[in-house]
Amino acid sequence: MKRGAKIYAELVGFGSNIDGFHITEPDPENQAKCIKLALSEAAISAGDIDYINAHGTSTPLNDTSETKAIKIALGKHAKEVPVSSNKSMIGHLLAGAGAVEAIFTVLTIRDGIIPPTINYDTPDPECDLDCVPNVARKAEVNIALSNSFGFGGANAALVFRKFSG
Repeated sequence: MKRGAKIYAELVGFGSNIDGFHITEPDPENQAKCIKLALSEAAISAGDIDYINAHGTSTPLNDTSETKAIKIALGKHAKEVPVSSNKSMIGHLLAGAGAVEAIFTVLTIRDGIIPPTINYDTPDPECDLDCVPNVARKAEVNIALSNSFGFGGANAALVFRKFSG
């Protein structure tokens, strides 16, 4: 603030855990625990979330697991909150994915435009959330969740809030 930089959002909560369940098959229960840790740290409820930037690798094991995790962590609110994955547009950056996902999330808060999940042609019935298919959506986003779920069960979730100070 001293240097006059524009602040777009603040990191208000995070959660991380490692489940070691399987190298490439995520555990939705532990992913949900990670999300709940982030919500608790941010002192918010599931209903406060306006947008989720999903880890969203577009693989059957990951996407179904993350969908289950979001449903466990957010309960009935899971079907109401828009969820998209920037990997559909830029690919998977592996070790850099979490940082880029956080940037996309902060820019979503700043711009009020939820990025789409592109190339969303055939919905998976197991992934029945609002995936913002193919077209960006204008929306007021005050609080957003960014999930990063890596190989071997290295899970991280960040909660960002629009800066108002």
